[in-house]
Amino acid sequence: MNSSGHDERNEIRVELKYCEHCGGLWLRDCGSGEVYCPACQPEVAQLPVPRKGPLRARLPIGRHAVLGRDYDFEGCAAEDDELRVRGGAA
Repeated sequence: MNSSGHDERNEIRVELKYCEHCGGLWLRDCGSGEVYCPACQPEVAQLPVPRKGPLRARLPIGRHAVLGRDYDFEGCAAEDDELRVRGGAA
């Protein structure tokens, strides 16, 4: 301890992080914001800079399946009557 009563320890805070390039685990300084391990940083630095930012995610839209009105599932009428008797809740 020093004269002010504080313990003088050399502490370094680190956090466990996975590399966003190779997927390996490594330790980085807390709050540093690094996303690539030291082994991948030189390799990633040589990659070309993307021209566009990420696009907005869109769900694929296709044709919807349409059933004819005369199509009947087996047992539907019996199940519907049974639900009405029991109060209509499934």
